[in-house]
Amino acid sequence: MQSLSERIVKVIKKIPRGKVASYGQIADLAGNRMAARQVVRILHTLSEKKKLPWYRVINSKGTISLKPGEGYEIQKGHLIAEGIVFDEFDRVDLERFGWKPKKLTL
Repeated sequence: MQSLSERIVKVIKKIPRGKVASYGQIADLAGNRMAARQVVRILHTLSEKKKLPWYRVINSKGTISLKPGEGYEIQKGHLIAEGIVFDEFDRVDLERFGWKPKKLTL
Protein backbone atom coordinates (compact mmCIF):
# COMPACT_ATOMS: atom_id res chain seq x y z
CA MET A 1 0.00 0.00 0.00
CA GLN A 2 1.27 3.46 -0.89
CA SER A 3 1.90 6.09 1.75
CA LEU A 4 0.03 9.38 1.66
CA SER A 5 3.25 11.11 0.61
CA GLU A 6 3.66 8.77 -2.35
CA ARG A 7 0.06 9.38 -3.39
CA ILE A 8 0.51 13.16 -3.11
CA VAL A 9 3.58 13.00 -5.36
CA LYS A 10 1.62 10.98 -7.93
CA VAL A 11 -1.28 13.45 -7.90
CA ILE A 12 1.03 16.44 -8.36
CA LYS A 13 2.73 14.73 -11.32
CA LYS A 14 -0.68 14.30 -13.00
CA ILE A 15 -1.60 18.01 -13.05
CA PRO A 16 -1.68 18.76 -16.78
CA ARG A 17 0.10 21.59 -18.52
CA GLY A 18 -2.02 24.75 -18.52
CA LYS A 19 -3.98 23.73 -15.40
CA VAL A 20 -3.59 24.42 -11.69
CA ALA A 21 -4.67 22.60 -8.54
CA SER A 22 -4.96 23.73 -4.93
CA TYR A 23 -3.12 22.25 -1.98
CA GLY A 24 -6.39 20.99 -0.51
CA GLN A 25 -7.54 19.51 -3.81
CA ILE A 26 -4.31 17.54 -4.11
CA ALA A 27 -4.65 16.29 -0.53
CA ASP A 28 -8.23 15.24 -1.22
CA LEU A 29 -7.32 13.44 -4.45
CA ALA A 30 -4.51 11.65 -2.57
CA GLY A 31 -6.99 10.38 -0.01
CA ASN A 32 -6.80 12.78 2.94
CA ARG A 33 -8.59 16.09 2.46
CA MET A 34 -7.04 17.41 5.69
CA ALA A 35 -3.44 16.99 4.47
CA ALA A 36 -2.92 20.32 2.65
CA ARG A 37 0.06 21.14 4.89
CA GLN A 38 1.67 17.84 3.95
CA VAL A 39 1.29 18.84 0.29
CA VAL A 40 3.20 22.04 1.11
CA ARG A 41 5.98 20.06 2.82
CA ILE A 42 6.28 17.66 -0.08
CA LEU A 43 6.46 20.51 -2.59
CA HIS A 44 9.13 22.19 -0.47
CA THR A 45 11.30 19.10 0.00
CA LEU A 46 10.72 16.91 -3.06
CA SER A 47 9.92 19.17 -6.04
CA GLU A 48 13.42 19.10 -7.47
CA LYS A 49 14.25 15.49 -6.57
CA LYS A 50 10.97 14.11 -7.97
CA LYS A 51 10.75 16.66 -10.84
CA LEU A 52 7.33 17.86 -9.70
CA PRO A 53 5.47 20.61 -11.57
CA TRP A 54 5.35 22.56 -8.29
CA TYR A 55 4.37 25.79 -10.01
CA ARG A 56 0.97 24.32 -10.95
CA VAL A 57 -0.06 24.26 -7.29
CA ILE A 58 -1.72 27.40 -5.96
CA ASN A 59 -4.08 28.16 -3.10
CA SER A 60 -7.85 27.74 -3.12
CA LYS A 61 -8.34 31.49 -3.66
CA GLY A 62 -6.63 31.18 -7.04
CA THR A 63 -3.49 33.00 -5.95
CA ILE A 64 0.15 32.10 -5.57
CA SER A 65 1.11 31.50 -1.96
CA LEU A 66 4.80 32.31 -2.37
CA LYS A 67 5.86 35.84 -1.50
CA PRO A 68 7.46 38.24 -3.98
CA GLY A 69 11.21 37.67 -3.98
CA GLU A 70 10.74 34.13 -2.59
CA GLY A 71 9.67 32.32 -5.75
CA TYR A 72 6.46 34.19 -6.60
CA GLU A 73 7.82 35.64 -9.84
CA ILE A 74 9.27 32.29 -10.95
CA GLN A 75 5.98 30.49 -10.32
CA LYS A 76 3.93 33.15 -12.08
CA GLY A 77 6.32 33.08 -15.05
CA HIS A 78 5.95 29.30 -15.41
CA LEU A 79 2.16 29.57 -15.29
CA ILE A 80 2.01 32.40 -17.82
CA ALA A 81 4.30 30.39 -20.12
CA GLU A 82 1.71 27.59 -20.01
CA GLY A 83 -1.06 29.98 -21.03
CA ILE A 84 -2.57 30.63 -17.60
CA VAL A 85 -4.00 34.14 -17.28
CA PHE A 86 -4.02 36.25 -14.12
CA ASP A 87 -6.66 38.90 -13.48
CA GLU A 88 -6.01 42.43 -12.21
CA PHE A 89 -5.90 41.07 -8.63
CA ASP A 90 -3.25 38.47 -9.57
CA ARG A 91 -5.75 35.61 -9.35
CA VAL A 92 -6.21 32.63 -11.62
CA ASP A 93 -9.76 31.81 -12.70
CA LEU A 94 -10.16 28.33 -11.19
CA GLU A 95 -13.27 27.65 -13.29
CA ARG A 96 -11.22 28.13 -16.44
CA PHE A 97 -7.76 26.92 -15.40
CA GLY A 98 -8.50 24.64 -12.45
CA TRP A 99 -7.75 20.96 -12.94
CA LYS A 100 -10.91 18.86 -12.78
CA PRO A 101 -9.91 15.20 -13.17
CA LYS A 102 -12.85 12.93 -13.99
CA LYS A 103 -11.23 9.83 -12.51
CA LEU A 104 -7.78 9.54 -11.03
CA THR A 105 -5.84 6.31 -10.86
CA LEU A 106 -2.91 6.31 -8.48
